[in-house]
Amino acid sequence: MNMFLLIYQGLWRLAPFWIRRYLRRRAGKNPAYLEHWDERFGKMQNHASKGVLWIHAVSVGETRAAAPIIRALQKRHPDLPLLITQMTPTGRATAEQLFPQVQCRYLPYDRKNYVEQFLDDHQPIAGILMETEIWINLLDACQKRHIPMILANARLSEKSAKGYERFRGLFQAAFASFAGVLTQTQNDAQRFQKLGAKHIHVFGNSKYDIQPDGASQILANEFRQKVGNRPVFVCASTREKDSIDEAKLILEAWQKIHSENILLVLIPRHPERFQAAFDMAENLGFRVQKRSDNQKVDLQTQVWIGDSMGELFAYYLIANVAFVGGSLVDTGCQNIIEPIACGVSVIFGWSTYNFASATEEALKAGVARQVNDADECVATALSLLHQESETQRLSAQKMISQHQGASERIADYVSGCLKMLK
Repeated sequence: MNMFLLIYQGLWRLAPFWIRRYLRRRAGKNPAYLEHWDERFGKMQNHASKGVLWIHAVSVGETRAAAPIIRALQKRHPDLPLLITQMTPTGRATAEQLFPQVQCRYLPYDRKNYVEQFLDDHQPIAGILMETEIWINLLDACQKRHIPMILANARLSEKSAKGYERFRGLFQAAFASFAGVLTQTQNDAQRFQKLGAKHIHVFGNSKYDIQPDGASQILANEFRQKVGNRPVFVCASTREKDSIDEAKLILEAWQKIHSENILLVLIPRHPERFQAAFDMAENLGFRVQKRSDNQKVDLQTQVWIGDSMGELFAYYLIANVAFVGGSLVDTGCQNIIEPIACGVSVIFGWSTYNFASATEEALKAGVARQVNDADECVATALSLLHQESETQRLSAQKMISQHQGASERIADYVSGCLKMLK
């Protein structure tokens, strides 16, 4: 056992104490972090589905990216029990909403005995990890039990690749253990290959396969009735990093325009920031309402706080322009593909490493604008509000359609692995 692995195992003997403290602290703002506590710490589960095809998706973004893949697999294997695991309450809630008939639970932390109990509980025949999930003990245990593991919709930024490279001795065996690494782009494939991954295939990004469903369309109609005919600027998935809050940046920039006709819809990424966004808007002198109040949006209301989960498509469908958060702070940008799929003019900031390929494609297709700060974001939004056109919508549709199909390719690959097990 190399030095890095010895240190890793030693840290996991100490980590549970600190993790419990962290979860309790998070629960101060989001009590859901205290729910299903035992699942995170390897306690035996008495009602676990067994012999499952297991899909792990950390949080909301990964869960939504997994959804079209899961549906494609359900069509191919309707009798195969599925298990979906997450690490965050919002991810779990999303999975339960999308797949109410499928068992959902938290993946335990990567301590050896926790991992072994999880695998004993569910006895998965194969596992799919979404995007970039490299757990040393988990992958080692699966390899020893001959459980094929597939990294699907795999992505690896240059920044993350350098981090893994520094601890190559720790992670190389984990990367090499995958039965398939199904990447979003050729650049991702090259980075995974340098880190020791094998069986690499470039299949594209399953997020292009996500489309607004009928429920989102119905909800969007309800939103439009509440909002009226006012122009709508949606600022979605705003994030906070290093004490800088994108919601506050946008609100301070919006305060300078003094426009009561345009409605700013502000949707923080995390539920614990909903009330903070409302308070910030009020403190800056805006007239504010919450979506959760279920009231018609008054004509004098300037800011509508989207304090709801799982309704992002509906917000985008009523938007004239949308800013995608996580991009004016250094968190790599949230999903720009969803608003483009809704035909909305999109704005994003300077931090895009999580969606590098998609942002490049969007700029090239002319369906998005990149800005350097909140003032430029607001100025760009105002200029785009009155430039809606059929050309914009057609360009967005063309970009989306050109990149669709990854989910089916991934499902075909997983099905091939399952056939080899028989």
